[in-house]
Amino acid sequence: MFAVCKSGGLLASSIQRYGVRCISSVVPEVKLPEYPLVNEPVLAYKKGSKERKELEAALKKTASTLEDVPIIIGSEEFRTNNVRHQVMPHNHSKQIAKFYWADKKLVEKAIKTATETQVKWDRTPISERIKIWQKAADLMAGPYRAELNAATMLGQAKTVIQAEIDSAAELIDFIRMNTVYLKEATKYQPISENSKVTKNSLRFRGIDGFIAAVSPFNFTAIGGNLAYTPALMGNGVLWKPSDTALLSNYVIFKIMREAGVPPGVVNFIPTDGPVFGDTITASPHLAGINFTGSVPTFNRLWRQVGENINIYNNFPRLIGECGGKNYHFVHPSADVQSVVNGTIRSSFEFCGQKCSACSRMYVPESLWPQVKEGLIKTRDTLKIGDVTDFSTFTSAVIDDKAFNRIKSYIDHAKSSKNLEIIAGGKCDDSKGYFIEPTIVQSNDPKDKIMTEEIFGPVLSIYVYKDKDLDQTMKLVGNSTRFALTGAVFSKDEAFLKRALEEFKLTAGNFYLNDKSTGSVVGQQPFGGGRMSGTNDKAGGPHYVLRWSTPQSIKETFVPLNEVDYQYMRE
Repeated sequence: MFAVCKSGGLLASSIQRYGVRCISSVVPEVKLPEYPLVNEPVLAYKKGSKERKELEAALKKTASTLEDVPIIIGSEEFRTNNVRHQVMPHNHSKQIAKFYWADKKLVEKAIKTATETQVKWDRTPISERIKIWQKAADLMAGPYRAELNAATMLGQAKTVIQAEIDSAAELIDFIRMNTVYLKEATKYQPISENSKVTKNSLRFRGIDGFIAAVSPFNFTAIGGNLAYTPALMGNGVLWKPSDTALLSNYVIFKIMREAGVPPGVVNFIPTDGPVFGDTITASPHLAGINFTGSVPTFNRLWRQVGENINIYNNFPRLIGECGGKNYHFVHPSADVQSVVNGTIRSSFEFCGQKCSACSRMYVPESLWPQVKEGLIKTRDTLKIGDVTDFSTFTSAVIDDKAFNRIKSYIDHAKSSKNLEIIAGGKCDDSKGYFIEPTIVQSNDPKDKIMTEEIFGPVLSIYVYKDKDLDQTMKLVGNSTRFALTGAVFSKDEAFLKRALEEFKLTAGNFYLNDKSTGSVVGQQPFGGGRMSGTNDKAGGPHYVLRWSTPQSIKETFVPLNEVDYQYMRE
């Protein structure tokens, strides 16, 4: 027996208790074009190449300009009396950006703007948002690539290759690939057993309120990801850039505006950290914090959210990446040349200021003479200096605070009987914040130089007796609260399998016979556990979903004619 709708169509007899279908689905289907998940190529910058000429011109222009960077809330620009300057770390007498710190009232205004804008922005179809992000990625890859890299090189003291893999390739990958991840997420739709009667669907919504994005100095790309991934998902954002990455982050903001991100979706708020943190956590509209920085700062924000939990309209989502004490563990079977080259790159590129940089190393006694000789000889070949010299391997640390903090660990090494500086150790901040790549041998595997995050060009090494392999492996996880990245070097497959299990909780990104740095968006989603962060894996497919509050929808197309059930009438 079948029920027939006047407009035609059949319904199975199993649903007789319903009337006939006379309405259709009102939930729009999301249909998005297919495009590949492909990484942005890293350009080579060889002499005479087009990209090298463009970058050299951009470096000259950026170095000769003092960029005025306003606070931007909605479509308005603000300039306060609290004026700041960004300087070149390798030549700190040279200013490249003038900017202004927002006060509490301006932060509150930005909260109001982002919260109000979010409602309309969230109604913008996903397809339109994706088009904006794709256009932005094309702008970054093309006409603005050199400007992004120049701002990163001069403002954050990155060499050519370190800028290219960050402010070009990684940033573009974040912008492009997150649209692919969003597109793929929309393909999942719940089961509808009989779509003529009911249709089940799932849609992604932004979160009611605003997201606060707090970004670091060390990766331009992270700034773009922290602010614009929540925005892609339909959220309103307050972006607090790092003072020492201000110029490169401002370039991103301008590109995204040019690509079509409406005013008020992302608001650019340079300001004092505590002022920003106190103000956002006191707002009932706080929907989430997207953070990369230090453990103490993230702890402070988390504590403030906890203290204010009863005032919020949502349970704020807290996503954080907080650095680490990353390790290289060397097995007696390891290839010495790979160990040496991988460790030099991981520890000293960008002055060890990558979240993933190798800061501690465990080397067996049997290999130590070869490893020691290789590390010292290779370190001695490194050129340290001005980033505009394309032969420079590494440059200055980011600012005076970093210089003094890192120097204090070197001073500790000089004064401790358990520590020996076997290479480097010189510090000079007269022109730039220069610290030599420094290698320290420690007789104490739990000395603070082996356990605390230094975030600078200081590599600490503990030499273990080959017979003590097992207990040394335990030190990796027991001597620090961090668990961001780690690497094991060995040609023994049985040991590699064992290490895979023994070191399971010591690193969110784990490398076998490769250095601890160099994660690529889409290839090695990034993040760590323990005190290294919430491990939400930026650059992976699930990260975008953290910034959405999905809605399940059930549509019924026929009236319900009965209140009881068939068994009741038997």
